[in-house]
Amino acid sequence: MSEQTIVAAVLSMIAMTVIVAARYVASSGFFAWLTHRVRPGLYVGLAPQIGGEVRWSFLSAAIYGLPAGLVAWGWQNRGWTRIYTDWGHYPLWWLPLSVLAFLAAHDAWFYWTHRWMHRPAPFRVAHAVHHASRPPTAWAAMSFHPLEALTGAVVIPALVFLIPIHVAALGFVLMVMTVMGVTNHMGWEMFPDRLVHSRLGNWLITASHHSRHHEQYACNYGLYFRFWDRLCGTDRGLSQP
Repeated sequence: MSEQTIVAAVLSMIAMTVIVAARYVASSGFFAWLTHRVRPGLYVGLAPQIGGEVRWSFLSAAIYGLPAGLVAWGWQNRGWTRIYTDWGHYPLWWLPLSVLAFLAAHDAWFYWTHRWMHRPAPFRVAHAVHHASRPPTAWAAMSFHPLEALTGAVVIPALVFLIPIHVAALGFVLMVMTVMGVTNHMGWEMFPDRLVHSRLGNWLITASHHSRHHEQYACNYGLYFRFWDRLCGTDRGLSQP
């Protein structure tokens, strides 16, 4: 591998780190502002906690950005991955199916790694950082110890080698990941009761579901869907954030 190639790959990783950090600031900042408007006073007295969340999150941004940048470079310059740009490369019905496949695979990985993180040793070493957010805030979505961040950083880069997906559909997956990661930690429920308690809502994870995890720890481990929690008997219902 030439020096020019190495430099290009490194620059891609740095650029992706900056993008991930900017995405974190924009998304968490927006929902923190929304919290201030809708639930004024909810984060009063939490400035030291939020400061810690931001510091850990910037470290996590680098851990997420490096493999993502390498894969992005490989896709653009070496034809790595199964990301495609031609709308006709696969049938249109595959677009929503690929999004669902990515979300389902990510959700399964997150459930089992997250549940493992609650075993005494990994919790003490790594996952305790995330649970230091009591109560969680909009800034806590990426507040991870580096070891935990690494378990999350490898998922999407690995999936693009396994599942064909249009670049726009991948962008949608990343948007869902970002928005749900932040809104599930805001400390209040932004979605209306008619959705949260609907047939669809009973299978989706929102702040009402994830806040109970931060309250009771040994339950509600999922990321997007309640499937694994229900199947494994770890669903403890909703909190009242």
